[in-house]
Amino acid sequence: MVNVVWMQGATDNGCLVSFLNAQQPDVYQAIEKLGVTISYQNTINPTSGKDVIATLEKYIAGEEQLDVLIVEGAIPRGPNGTGMACFIGPKSFAQWISELAPKANYVLAVGTCAAFGNIPAAEPNPTDATGVQWHKKEFGGFLGKNFKSRSGLPVINISGCPVHPDWVVQTLVAVLLGKNVELDKYNRPRDFFGEDITVHDGCPRNEYYAFKISAEKFGDKGCLYMNFGCAGPHTHSDCNRRLWNRQSSLTRCGIPCHGCTNPDFPEGTMPFFQRRRLVAEGWKVVPYLIGSGFMKLAKPSRLKNE
Repeated sequence: MVNVVWMQGATDNGCLVSFLNAQQPDVYQAIEKLGVTISYQNTINPTSGKDVIATLEKYIAGEEQLDVLIVEGAIPRGPNGTGMACFIGPKSFAQWISELAPKANYVLAVGTCAAFGNIPAAEPNPTDATGVQWHKKEFGGFLGKNFKSRSGLPVINISGCPVHPDWVVQTLVAVLLGKNVELDKYNRPRDFFGEDITVHDGCPRNEYYAFKISAEKFGDKGCLYMNFGCAGPHTHSDCNRRLWNRQSSLTRCGIPCHGCTNPDFPEGTMPFFQRRRLVAEGWKVVPYLIGSGFMKLAKPSRLKNE
């Protein structure tokens, strides 16, 4: 039997809702095949009160083996270092994580809030919220740079706002079967967030991007990059390869990618829906503009009226 504890801090529950929509396998099939017992989950826990606290305390005391600790949501350290901006029962969320994390064989930060802080940690950050082991692009976060779970791994970050259910299920399967999970520079599984993967890959608007045909208003055909600030080419995740609900993605629905898997989200892509500046600077602008002009001239006839 595999014991999993899923703790929720500063979150909107979006990652849990997304996880519950997993397919192929669905959540029930995955739990059954892996022999998983989710002994605690804030939102859907069947018990409450003293029974819940007793369950968590058994893991802290070492009376039960904690195989996987899943953290959803940022960790508020405030006010004034007390952590009491968010608490469960008699303890702050921060204290629960500090006591449970060293007991876990694996620690997974599910969602950008848990991984990097996300919206709860955005300025001015009144609750002093942070990620489990990262604060935006800075390594350390709540548990510090030296933390490693009992398996010897740092916190495995599975970012996304919300996270794709496949990323969670497949990472869980990998760690529980003892597979090597290769991590990127932000300690995210490379299979989903590798440097050679972007949201741009598989976007059905890529042809418009190549021939510099930009959408002028929402609902238009055309690339969403230049006029609407789509972050797809700069965001490392496989949203357009994997799709959501096996059907769609933001850009397929005509909405620009927000870059929600990035460690500096949301500030890194704000303000949303605004014209993107040219990446090239100085003398590099000239060849970019020349190349862009040639691509516009070379666009296929089927695109000329779009």
